[in-house]
Amino acid sequence: QVQLVESGGGLVQAGGSLRLSCVASGSFFAINAMRWYRQPPGKQRELVAGITRGGTTNYVDSVKGRFTISRDNAKNTVYLQMNSLKAEDTAVYYCNAAWGRNDLDFWGQGTQVTVSS
Repeated sequence: QVQLVESGGGLVQAGGSLRLSCVASGSFFAINAMRWYRQPPGKQRELVAGITRGGTTNYVDSVKGRFTISRDNAKNTVYLQMNSLKAEDTAVYYCNAAWGRNDLDFWGQGTQVTVSS
């Protein structure tokens, strides 16, 4: 199994940047894909970006060209670089891992990102 801990959230002005980190402990080698989700206030959680073991990435349309997901296997870490932030990016951001043969879901505790306009 795996444990996930996010960091890097905070308060930033519109147009600014933040980098989120998600450190995985446990059986990192069995992680098939890692994703960042977010949940804005009063809204449902949505997938923001994902990266497979092989490095293939995907993004929700609203963040394409602004956010970049990457992984450092040596550090058991996934990053989400967020540029040109907008007020609508305000949310709790969660790290997710699809683990093992059955792609079991594991979640971090979340990190708050607040973008002031």
